[in-house]
Amino acid sequence: MKHVKTYLAAATLALAGCQSTDNAGKAMELWYAQPATEWMESLPIGNGRLGAMTYGGIEEETLALDESTMWSGQYNENQNKPFGRAKMEKLRKLFFEGKLIEGNQMAGDNLNGVQTSFGTHLPIGDLKMKFTYPEGEITGYRRSLSLDEAISSVSFNAGGVNYKREYFATNPDNVLVLRLSADKPESVTMDMALDLMRQSDFTVENNQWVFSGKVDFPLHGPGGVSFEGRIAVLADKGEVKMDKTGVSVSKADAVTIIVDVRTDYKSPDYKALCAKTVNNAGTKPYDTLKQAHIEDYSRLFNRVELNLGADPNDMTPTDIRWKQVREGKTDTGFDALYFQYGRYLTIASSRENSPLPIALQGFFNDNKACNMGWTNDYHLDINTEQNYWVSNVGNLAECNAPLFDYIKDLSVHGAKTAEVVYGCKGWTAHTTANVWGYTPSSGSIIWGLFPTAGSWIATHLWTQYEYTQDKKYLAEVAYPLLKGNAEFLLDYMVENPDNGYLMTGPSISPENWFKADGQEMVASMMPACDRELAYEIFTSCIQATAILGIDKAFTDSLQVALAKLPPIQVRANGAIREWFEDYEEAHPNHRHTSHLLALYPFAQITLDKTPELAAAARKTIEARLSAENWEDTEWSRSNMICLYARLKNAEEAYKSVKTLQGMLSRENLMTVSPGGIAGAANDIYSFDGNPAGAAGIAEMLIQNHEGYVEFLPCLPAAWKDGHFKGLCIRGGAEVSAQWKNSIIEQATLKATADYTFTLKLPTTRSYAVTLNGKKVSAEADDNRLISIKMKAQDLLEIK
Repeated sequence: MKHVKTYLAAATLALAGCQSTDNAGKAMELWYAQPATEWMESLPIGNGRLGAMTYGGIEEETLALDESTMWSGQYNENQNKPFGRAKMEKLRKLFFEGKLIEGNQMAGDNLNGVQTSFGTHLPIGDLKMKFTYPEGEITGYRRSLSLDEAISSVSFNAGGVNYKREYFATNPDNVLVLRLSADKPESVTMDMALDLMRQSDFTVENNQWVFSGKVDFPLHGPGGVSFEGRIAVLADKGEVKMDKTGVSVSKADAVTIIVDVRTDYKSPDYKALCAKTVNNAGTKPYDTLKQAHIEDYSRLFNRVELNLGADPNDMTPTDIRWKQVREGKTDTGFDALYFQYGRYLTIASSRENSPLPIALQGFFNDNKACNMGWTNDYHLDINTEQNYWVSNVGNLAECNAPLFDYIKDLSVHGAKTAEVVYGCKGWTAHTTANVWGYTPSSGSIIWGLFPTAGSWIATHLWTQYEYTQDKKYLAEVAYPLLKGNAEFLLDYMVENPDNGYLMTGPSISPENWFKADGQEMVASMMPACDRELAYEIFTSCIQATAILGIDKAFTDSLQVALAKLPPIQVRANGAIREWFEDYEEAHPNHRHTSHLLALYPFAQITLDKTPELAAAARKTIEARLSAENWEDTEWSRSNMICLYARLKNAEEAYKSVKTLQGMLSRENLMTVSPGGIAGAANDIYSFDGNPAGAAGIAEMLIQNHEGYVEFLPCLPAAWKDGHFKGLCIRGGAEVSAQWKNSIIEQATLKATADYTFTLKLPTTRSYAVTLNGKKVSAEADDNRLISIKMKAQDLLEIK
């Protein structure tokens, strides 16, 4: 027996891997003919709390370990700088008098927060395994990630022995499970070590390798969680030796490795819990763990199917397909895979029992963002919102649960910010947030003075109700939080003495600048996004009170305030105004387009109801994209997919899909914020592009924000044939459709709640409409709209 040199293995598999006849990929998997050589080539697995990036090395395997609560920092009781109503009145007077320079100076000196112990999410480090194989060549290498089963696999032949590894993160058993096997007895021999980024002490306890410590990462201030990790190594025959320096396995038939890592974040019994989960999982056969994992995961993932035409490329490795898309090739199978990957990552990162929602990188931490000024935190000015854009339409409503728990936590700390900083009732949060209750503006108002960031993230509470129609959830979870934010807005907003409009401010349009009085500035009264977010919060609360039959007096006050909001305005150049005044854009190439929230994800601007504003939104988009050196990031590009989908510009939307896939994703299809933008020297992984891109693809296939359901509203020529099943719509329903040559052949709507749905029948031919197998008597109007009252589980068919 001897170690096979890595260079020999790589040289052999380069010839054998791509030519292997058994390398045909399944429709819903990523697969590769060689190991990963860097983080952005490795493959993610996660159970909503615990995860790993798997490299698939032959002689030396690496799993980069992550856990969602592995945070530095601590609560700072002095994070809110007292300001109050009296000073706010003086500040606003400067703005209303047109003294923008003085107003920005005063705001910058007083309205920033104190981020001395803000912290960041951090990676744990690497689990390393070095293997010994029989002498001989390495052939038939294949590395994959099954989206159908959420299992990362590696297989190859070494010296005539077929080796296989399977890795998964199980939610039912709440551990990582690694399985190493071979088709000949006594063939698994390896040494295991840990290369951790966190200072740890190592011990052996009850045949488990234990590491423990306390996070110390002073770059973002003092403080950090205490943690413990445990690794159990269970061999089928063979010999296992374990001490505090590592683990060795000799001549085993197979090995099962159980891993858990816990922290004391809201979990004082984390050590006992870590020991319990590893012990419990270790008592179960591998096949039992695997089957429970697949059943749990597939219950979510299998709800949605998507096929966008014949897939002649499924026998091509994913990284080759990615490079071809990057070079301009159209690959509709890749499009469907990319959509499902967004759903996969959502499931992997956010489950009902997750202790935290998805951060900027989720918990798949490449150790880059946490070393940046912007950290791996919660950016509430689009990034955290985008992380959850696909969850409802993608039939993953349960995955929103940790986000709603987090919003509740924000509301508690945000009430203090509202009181201390603004002298107001209710709760607020700003651009950057962490796990320690940080809700004031960031250390600088340039990107931080955005008090309606809390409103933006709170809109997800109402969206959940729109899709589920769950009145218990609305009464107990959503409405109390929405009401608290509305109370802040009512108390915070002020009447403009010049025109009587209710206005927020001073605040920013994230994270942009305007020119006035010969200078570049950020703060003003009532940027367009504030108006749009206040409108959304007020109307959501008004609808909720009507549904629940409560709070009439509060509703009346909201109606009065709603009538005093300024309209969405158009610039002299025909684009949507980003600020209340028609200021000149200081950076026309800026990545943020927060003034287009009204178009997506909201429906304050639509093609049917506000065609003039829709035309102005189109002009805004075109100006941004055509600006020299537009800041084309993963999230801004995925945003463009969604915006173009709402404008029903299919080819431009698809162009942005391909740009996101090729230029702004990497070999493992995870999206990146490119170097040179937002202070980053190099590409940095960012979670948001994947789910937001998937949401954009869904928006191209189904829409009902106009008040009616429309199938294939934004279908590009490349997707002329296909079908989908299981996407969700507002009102509570799952929809499916099948089409050929861009013509709907059949479509269905299955109600999940009692609701009256309005459908827009396709114009391509005549269709029969049946409800539970019986012909619908209602006739479509001149706009081909038909309304049908449905009960939960009713099935509407169009053929």
